[in-house]
Amino acid sequence: MFMQNRIIYGIDIARGSPRAKELPRYALAILKDGEVTHYSMLRRQKILNMIQRDRPDIIAVDNIFELAADRNELISIMERLPDGVKLVQVTGGLRPEPLVRLAKKHGFSFNPENPNDEAEACARLADLGVGHEVSLFEDITKIKVSRARSLGRGGWSQNRYRRKVHGAVLQRSREIENVLKDLSREKGIRFETVNVKGFGGYVRSEFTVYAKRGEIPIHPMASNDAQVSVRSVERDKIRYVPLKPKNPRRKFTIVGIDPGTTVGIAILSLDGELLYLKSFRGIAPDEVVKLIAEYGKPAVIASDVTPMPGSVEKIRRSFNAVPASPGIEVSAEEKIALGRPFGYSNDHERDALTAALLTYRSYKNIFTRIEKKAPENADLELIKLHVIRGDSIESAIEKVRAAARAPEKPGARAAPEKPEERAVDESLLKMRDTVLRQGEQIQNLQDYVEELKHALLAKDRRISKLEFRLKGFKKEVYGEVRKSKEIRIRDSTIESLKKELSNKNKTVKELRRRSNKLRKIQKMEIRGEGTPVKVISAFTKESIAETKEKYGLKEGDIVFLDNPSGGGAATAQILVEARARAVIIPEEISHAAEETFFRGDVPVLRNVQLERAEDFAMAEPEALKAAIAAWDKEAEKRRQKAKEDELQSLFDEYRSERRRGLI
Repeated sequence: MFMQNRIIYGIDIARGSPRAKELPRYALAILKDGEVTHYSMLRRQKILNMIQRDRPDIIAVDNIFELAADRNELISIMERLPDGVKLVQVTGGLRPEPLVRLAKKHGFSFNPENPNDEAEACARLADLGVGHEVSLFEDITKIKVSRARSLGRGGWSQNRYRRKVHGAVLQRSREIENVLKDLSREKGIRFETVNVKGFGGYVRSEFTVYAKRGEIPIHPMASNDAQVSVRSVERDKIRYVPLKPKNPRRKFTIVGIDPGTTVGIAILSLDGELLYLKSFRGIAPDEVVKLIAEYGKPAVIASDVTPMPGSVEKIRRSFNAVPASPGIEVSAEEKIALGRPFGYSNDHERDALTAALLTYRSYKNIFTRIEKKAPENADLELIKLHVIRGDSIESAIEKVRAAARAPEKPGARAAPEKPEERAVDESLLKMRDTVLRQGEQIQNLQDYVEELKHALLAKDRRISKLEFRLKGFKKEVYGEVRKSKEIRIRDSTIESLKKELSNKNKTVKELRRRSNKLRKIQKMEIRGEGTPVKVISAFTKESIAETKEKYGLKEGDIVFLDNPSGGGAATAQILVEARARAVIIPEEISHAAEETFFRGDVPVLRNVQLERAEDFAMAEPEALKAAIAAWDKEAEKRRQKAKEDELQSLFDEYRSERRRGLI
């Protein structure tokens, strides 16, 4: 029997694609009171108009992206749906199942090549409670009250106009706030308000209401001065919420609860499928029990902290469920990673989901072994329940098999027993008691082994967790050590380069200074303002070589020996070979050096006035010229006298030889 007065739209794409340039066409099957009406080759806008008119309970598709090209377009479509209309993907949520297989599983078939048949199959499966509702919005609604027009530049009546507009925003905000306060008292819906004050009222008001948009009796509107916008808050990821099947058999579940002022509830099937995830503020424990019971009978009630809080323990006792907790502290990063594939709205939902998922993971390997060992057509859920409650897999299978076995019909009255038969029966009874006792002992030992396995699994998880953290610490420390070493190497390199750069800068500065001096002296020389003199600090080979390297020493240069003592003939010969024009000295030099200069025709000048500038000096050209001329005159006299002395020596030698009769 189909539910009366229930309308379900089944939609399948007939031609084209939402991603193509040409708009696609759709096949539509409307299921109402068990009867199906077909429509072919409809545009999407036409279907949306029909949805506004009929307001169906469910829109069923085999793939939501046959309706929209991407997430943004899907959000736009869902925002236009009337309140209470569900968009359902019948093939499943994160792990879709082929439509043909689903139809066969539920006892009917269709032609997959015919879009009308596929649309009808979607509608009928949704009517049976097959599929997942597509949830794109959080259970949070944003309401914004703002000015309906710009205030403009102003004028004589600008303040009065501003007061009027801001007053209208204030009035509308207070009306909405009163409605939300009534809603909070009646249904416990929480909301927050942010007001921005302006001249004479409010510039805008924003309300954050923690409820679905359909639960709030406030709609968008606009007047001359104020406007109201209402929108749902989008989820980061699409959430797929399983539909409740029609006339379902009560299934066993794993429930995670995060207690507190705001209670988070997560319900998983024994197959690990998320059936329910939500949080409530100020919900009573009996309401929590009633809500959990709607989705099945809890086999396990779990909390993400150890020991289990008292409020969760009370709920667990209400169902006589097995308690569970991770046994170790679970980090926020782990919780986020666990809940990311499913999506959650707040920390309470995340913590409840973590408790349920960790519990399911602890049983997952056992459930896999049950599915392998259980006989065909066995009640797997019931076997899993017995195992959760402490039975071994073999014992659980035997219990389910015994319960399913039909009771035997009573036979005819037995004949009177003989004494021998009675003795045999007593012996058999004793043996049976022994077997039963031993069976109980074996069962207890098996239970103990299972407990030890669970404890071992918990310890393995804790060891794995600690090893992971230790690995992270090692990696972090290694990274810091490596970083510190690299920094030291770089600092050392930088310091070395700084020193090298400083030395080069000093060298460049010194060379620039010398170059400037040379240019200055060259200019003075060109202008005839003075004759440049190169200063040699000491009359040594090293000082002469240093001056030659720094400033050069060429033919015609005039040299000033700052300290002429210590130099001999060899040192003087260097300046002679350099073809110096003259050598100026402040004091006497050695006779050998002066004689070398004389023979090399290099004037040695004394008492010549100089203007010193470090390694350079400047001589007055006329005075220098006169000093050189005086030395030349004196040198000529010395040469003349030397010739006379040489002739006199030759004459004396001639006379001596004649006296001795040698000539």
